[in-house]
Amino acid sequence: MRDPSSGFSSGFSFGPEMPDELRLLCMLHNIGATESGRSLTLQQISEWTRMDTPALQSLLQKLKELGYVQFVKVDGADKYHLTLDGIRKVLSIYS
Repeated sequence: MRDPSSGFSSGFSFGPEMPDELRLLCMLHNIGATESGRSLTLQQISEWTRMDTPALQSLLQKLKELGYVQFVKVDGADKYHLTLDGIRKVLSIYS
């Protein structure tokens, strides 16, 4: 079942207090999008996270503005991965 306000599937349990941007950051870390060689397309991220593309694009843009996500062009496709600051942010949740 989806939460219509966020685009996230309710199958993930990150707690109600975690903002959507942080949830996505954790998901990108967990699926391994942690360097340019492991960057994922919007479609791939959408499939992994079960998020609607418009909501996903908006969150990725916010994360980019915060310096947590980087966009790269690979063979004409936009791909996304965490920056070092994004990885640090995720790890700070667990420590």
